[in-house]
Amino acid sequence: MHASAAKWGVVGLVTALAATLVACGGNDDSPYPTLNGDKPLVIGHRGAAGYLPDHTLEGYKRGIEMGADFIEPDLVATKDGVLVARHEPNITGTTDVSTRAEFASRKTKKVVDGVTEEGWFASDFTLAEIKTLRAVQPLSDRDPSYNGKFQIPTLDEVLDLAKSEGAKAGRTVGVYPETKHPTFHAKLGLPLEDRLLATLAKYGYTAKSSPVIVQSFEVANLKYLRTKTQVRLVQLVDANDVNPDGSMDLTAPYDKPYDFAVAGDARTFASLLTPAGLKEVKTYADGVGPWKPYLIPSKQVDANKDGKADDLNGDGVIDERDRVMMSATDVVKNAHAAGLFVHAYTFRNEAKRLASDFKGDPKAEYRLFYNLGVDGVFSDFADVAKAARDN
Repeated sequence: MHASAAKWGVVGLVTALAATLVACGGNDDSPYPTLNGDKPLVIGHRGAAGYLPDHTLEGYKRGIEMGADFIEPDLVATKDGVLVARHEPNITGTTDVSTRAEFASRKTKKVVDGVTEEGWFASDFTLAEIKTLRAVQPLSDRDPSYNGKFQIPTLDEVLDLAKSEGAKAGRTVGVYPETKHPTFHAKLGLPLEDRLLATLAKYGYTAKSSPVIVQSFEVANLKYLRTKTQVRLVQLVDANDVNPDGSMDLTAPYDKPYDFAVAGDARTFASLLTPAGLKEVKTYADGVGPWKPYLIPSKQVDANKDGKADDLNGDGVIDERDRVMMSATDVVKNAHAAGLFVHAYTFRNEAKRLASDFKGDPKAEYRLFYNLGVDGVFSDFADVAKAARDN
């Protein structure tokens, strides 16, 4: 039995938990131990990425129809300084640009966060040119049948959609923009922050209560934003991979916020999730958005000690299905203690993206994290995230 249960007795523990929920503003409608007692948010990751190409109005609309509380546009800048929704400055994998003969000469190389990339970049196209492109499904194992059908939306169009579709649904739908590669954009003379704030101000979104949360993997731009706005800000936390033993692989460039790398700051992403790191994050942000293995890691198994990961399901492939979930870390507890909410990413349905414990059931993964106390989840399948939360 858990030590606290032994101490209190089962009845006493239930009473204590109920008192804690009341103190946090919780109620019977939300059994989850979130920061404020509310139900955890369902955030439509890139719209409805499990069903439609990323970052399209159609995808965002689908996410809202499936019950997402927020929709998430990643923001990059065009050559003429307009914020559009794309996952990366490099639009090769998410649009049909590589098939467009008229843009063949735009193929180039750029250094993004210290890594040289080749392809086509949003910053070399005007908005008018971007609007001639069409979105494609970037993951080869997902439905490609919508490739070439949907335009690339501007931030304004995403905000308008959230308002209009929210009105239809009779609820407020939030928008959760990410500033992608702020240092990269600043070096191009296309800084994202003031453009973002000016757009949000047009909609009256300037307060903590506004239906907007702004996120970034960098730190300096969040600190700058905090001096200019009271909308909620979130510090994203990344890593390169998860090691076989469940520890985080902090290999560059995914070892630290890129502005730390530029400044010669020795701290890593993991540093931000220590108690001291979380207290500092609280000085400029309202929440943290960690990759989910920081909260509950998983490990490979080597029962026969041959130095190789065991193929737990016998399919001849080593993937997430061959990993075993470990105990939760203290990150959620420590973040809540610092007054920060926790929005974890990214939750997906496919069996090969689920650890062995979940037996192919994505709802089981959501429930594990909801019960841990996460305040929100970024999901490619908002309908399943909502069903796991509400049913």
